[in-house]
Amino acid sequence: MNIQLVESLVNAIKALSVEEQELLKQKLAHKSNWQEVRTKILTNAQAIQQRYNSQPFEPDIDQIIHQMREERDQQLLAD
Repeated sequence: MNIQLVESLVNAIKALSVEEQELLKQKLAHKSNWQEVRTKILTNAQAIQQRYNSQPFEPDIDQIIHQMREERDQQLLAD
């Protein structure tokens, strides 16, 4: 652990104004919100997998590319 760095950070934080300290708290809390969102995403992914009988969703990328090219060609020919 870098004790000098931690002490420097503590001193820098103490030197901040009340408004700046509040902004710092908000920025640090934002990361916690991100972690909550990540948890929700993983929970939803598990629910989707269960709905599809635990089979992972693996679309055929070649088929998707082919379909997108077909759609693009149709759009170009229509113009």
